[in-house]
Amino acid sequence: MRDGILVLYKPQEWTSSDCVAVCRRALGVKGIKKVGHGGTLDPMATGVLPVFVGQATRIMEYMELDTKTYICAAKLGISTDTLDIWGEVTEDHPWEEVREQCGITKEVLISAISSFAGEIEQIPPKYSAVRVNGRRLYDYAYKGKELDVEIKPRKAFVDRIVPIDVDMETGQFAFEIECSKGTYVRTICDDIGAKLGCGCVMTALERTAVGPISVDQALLSAEDVKAMLGEKNEPGSAADQLEGMLLPADEALVHFGKIVMPLDRAEYFRMGNSVWLTQVRIEEETDPQIMGQKNARGRDYSLIYKVYEEETGIFLGTGYIDTEEGRLKADKILAERK
Repeated sequence: MRDGILVLYKPQEWTSSDCVAVCRRALGVKGIKKVGHGGTLDPMATGVLPVFVGQATRIMEYMELDTKTYICAAKLGISTDTLDIWGEVTEDHPWEEVREQCGITKEVLISAISSFAGEIEQIPPKYSAVRVNGRRLYDYAYKGKELDVEIKPRKAFVDRIVPIDVDMETGQFAFEIECSKGTYVRTICDDIGAKLGCGCVMTALERTAVGPISVDQALLSAEDVKAMLGEKNEPGSAADQLEGMLLPADEALVHFGKIVMPLDRAEYFRMGNSVWLTQVRIEEETDPQIMGQKNARGRDYSLIYKVYEEETGIFLGTGYIDTEEGRLKADKILAERK
């Protein structure tokens, strides 16, 4: 079975891990053991969830370079312990009262939403997966335990945040946001409420894109995969169908440039060996916006390239340029040896 990326639509009340589990069960019949997802969604959120299959799981770390796009709906005048509509209500004020007392107009609300563009600082919600003293914050929250440590603010970057619907009769609004990894959209809703002095909760969240992978490419949902397995748990046909829907692994690597090399050097590179830069050709340069960012092995992302066999176009994996030695070295080899 080939490796690649399955683009799922995550429904409400499914965790991202649930989605991976049902795919792993469906693909297990073909010997696939490695399955992972590209970016956790809260159980009540919906939207695109890239699922990496086989060797493609090795490029999951590169997804940290990608922005994520969401459409969020929210309501003013309410606060909850989870910062969304599904939590326990801590404050609830009639919207007409709130609007008058806080002087909220449509222009004021739009300005408050737009003010969160650029670099921001957020305190992670207590119902989140951030680790404190080795445990997830939600472990403490669900067990009713108070944290005896300070939760430090974290930086995030909002590329754009655009109001798309504002209903001044009900205090409900929606916006589209494109942001960096680790941005808490429900915290932005809470912060909008704090800025206006009236409280605010997220009422719905749909992720529409993870980098270049969009919701339009999600041909099926996790529920569809579960239905494919059938009552008798016969995953054979399901695996065949899913394999036919896989995107090539390199389709997600839009930030990296492209290097090609001849067949003899490609076979050498497949074995994990380095190749002289004089023996390869750079066809596309890497996105300069990722300059200075490093991967888990301390390699500068701006020096990492997608690598292809010149004659066949086969994607070999990724390599990084060692500028001191003048060599292209393997970062992640995905192609099998011939």
